[in-house]
Amino acid sequence: MNRFFLCMSEELIVLDELKTKYKLKSYSEVLNPVCIAIDPFMHNRLYCGTDGHGLWMSDDSGDSWKRSGEEIPESIFTSVFVSRTRKIGDYGTVYAGTDRSALFYSSDAGQSWSEWEAIKALPSYSSWSFPPNPQTHNVRMIAEDPSNGHIYASIEAGAVIRTQNGGEHWLDTKEGDPIDAHTLLTHSKSPNRIYAACSDGVDQPGKSVLVSRDGGDTWVPFSDGLEHRYMLSMVVSRDDPDMMLVSASAGARNAYDSSVAESYIYRKEEDQLWKRVEQGLPVAKGTMISNLAVDPHDLNTFYALNNRGLYRSTDRGKTWSALPIDWNKEHLQHAPQRRHRSALLVIGRKGE
Repeated sequence: MNRFFLCMSEELIVLDELKTKYKLKSYSEVLNPVCIAIDPFMHNRLYCGTDGHGLWMSDDSGDSWKRSGEEIPESIFTSVFVSRTRKIGDYGTVYAGTDRSALFYSSDAGQSWSEWEAIKALPSYSSWSFPPNPQTHNVRMIAEDPSNGHIYASIEAGAVIRTQNGGEHWLDTKEGDPIDAHTLLTHSKSPNRIYAACSDGVDQPGKSVLVSRDGGDTWVPFSDGLEHRYMLSMVVSRDDPDMMLVSASAGARNAYDSSVAESYIYRKEEDQLWKRVEQGLPVAKGTMISNLAVDPHDLNTFYALNNRGLYRSTDRGKTWSALPIDWNKEHLQHAPQRRHRSALLVIGRKGE
């Protein structure tokens, strides 16, 4: 059985899949959650970043939460990631990104934190800007290549930066790199491949999805077939680096404003074009852009969360069905928000 973590606009919701029903619990102390990650070495340890209420962690698979990183000067956490290649003791090294594009790391399971201050000395730093609030910007997504430990961070908006030596030296963005990568991914079966799902394509047709096969040295457009250019969430099959799903809208307003919302999910395999999938999903008009997740055990199963509910596909994203959950409608009204990063996480648990 699975446990789902849903980062809604006001509180964290934990949803347990039982044998015959779903059990939902809200954690009001974790206000405005926007990003969540699990430690791959210690599966009961999770971290959740919030918009204005700091960083939280759990040592019991999300049953209870406590504050972490209180020495970090920022309260707006926009991304969190736990390394699969750097283990110290029983836990993985944790990376956390914040508003004003600060990037922190903890090598002692969240007990203490250090900042990679060299990021703020990168030449492009002065040009970074978050469109809804141009005076600031943030670390949108953190990824790590499991084949070599290289770390990547996307800045909203303005850059994808990277380090090849654990943060000692950072490489700045350059022409042709993604500007506003909402999702940044790597793959264990494809070393040096980086995927970026972006908003770049709105103003630069063809750059909605970009892929690098050389560790970020060069990027190529990967958008043929996408009729909508604003991308939010992206997932890649765990066993097939060429099978992908992405959530899309025509623009930011269509993604997040319920009065004009209209969003879609696209699917791609190998050298095929992106194809829109619709069977079992809610009608596009009125549906805010989805957050996607992979199932931790079943290679064929994926999930999509939006303001209509939580949907599951058991055939690798071709068809979908809504999970029979007794929702509080106020929660679903605000499922995807402009600041949300990884708003849906699925972990495996024993059934009750």
